[in-house]
Amino acid sequence: MALGKITTTLFALAGAAAILYFSYSAKNTLSFNEQLPPPESQATIVAAPVNMQFGLIADDYDVARHKIKSGQYFGDILGSQGLDQRYLHNLSVKYKEVFDVKRLKAGRHYNLFSSKDSGKPFYFVYELDDVDYVVYDFTRDSVYMESKEVTFERKTASGTIQSSLYQSFADNNIDPQVGMELADIFGWVVDFYRLQKGDNFKVIYEQRLVEGKPAGVNRVFDAVFNHAGNDFYAFYYNPDADTYGEYFDENAHSLRKAFLKAPLKFSRISSKYSKNRLHPVLKTYRPHLGVDYAAPTGTPILSVGEGIVTESQYSKNNGNYVKVRHNSTYSTQYLHMSKFATGMKPGTKVSQGQVIGYVGSTGLATGPHVCFRFWKNGVQVDPLKVAIPPSEPVSSKYIEDYNRRVARAKDELGKI
Repeated sequence: MALGKITTTLFALAGAAAILYFSYSAKNTLSFNEQLPPPESQATIVAAPVNMQFGLIADDYDVARHKIKSGQYFGDILGSQGLDQRYLHNLSVKYKEVFDVKRLKAGRHYNLFSSKDSGKPFYFVYELDDVDYVVYDFTRDSVYMESKEVTFERKTASGTIQSSLYQSFADNNIDPQVGMELADIFGWVVDFYRLQKGDNFKVIYEQRLVEGKPAGVNRVFDAVFNHAGNDFYAFYYNPDADTYGEYFDENAHSLRKAFLKAPLKFSRISSKYSKNRLHPVLKTYRPHLGVDYAAPTGTPILSVGEGIVTESQYSKNNGNYVKVRHNSTYSTQYLHMSKFATGMKPGTKVSQGQVIGYVGSTGLATGPHVCFRFWKNGVQVDPLKVAIPPSEPVSSKYIEDYNRRVARAKDELGKI
């Protein structure tokens, strides 16, 4: 019995000693590890971003971006870089169906990706527009078309007019194309030449992004423009996916009238319709049966409505002018052009908003402007006072759906 007790006691003492030993070792091991730096395998390695341009690793080349000059051709550009003219000709002929080098336009950008050692060009990239481009790969003797990544972002904006619509967009850091879109949308109901300080707007639109960077406006969805204390609404509606939608007001009436308010997007009225005006050149009082819009030479002049060109010529007083018959009731005329748009001749059909010429000062004029004249039933009338007939409203079969659309849009606009 005594021997068993001794043995039990010895085992107990040994166990206690082991517990104390391992506890001490663990404590010191933890303390020791806490003082060590993290293992090298656990360090975070951040890779440098790859500079990709047009699907190519730009850092591997010397990259130069240029504009095509007037009279400059494909062979001129690359021949000067040391490429054989016969080789360039054969390549352009072989891939003519992909891209015809005759389509190169002065003012467009091109990019040369060249060897950092020899300077020899490996790639020629021609930018067709902000999205599409064509690549001439001299390393593989191939030509292909590609597009940059395009995404869309729904955005809202608002502003108050202090001096001009354009300035209000600049002050609020809004894409100026939104202003151009609003001018087009509200061009039938808001006279942008008579904007007042305090007029304001709210707009919901879709921003177009090319490779994550803003690149214009894809579409305005909804907007309200407060002018002279009155709210003018615009809601984009397209119930039929096979057709292009239009803008309507809160009462389902189309904002597209038979005519635009003016033949220029942005300008100022320098002289109004008058039965007795002192002529600035002749210095005599005579009728001025039109409205003068002053603008820089070369500013595009737009047809205010669909129609047929009946006159396109020069006269001593009117200078270069175009006259358009819109229907049996209405005709318009545009005077003092610097030049006509391509194809403007009697019998040509023009659409609303189409460029028909460019602002100038030909004929009896003291400065660049367009004199806009308006006929109703063969009689010249004041363009600023003529009653404009509206277009078709939302179809009755869609009216309930449209009213729900308007309610949602008004709620969203009210929260901007």
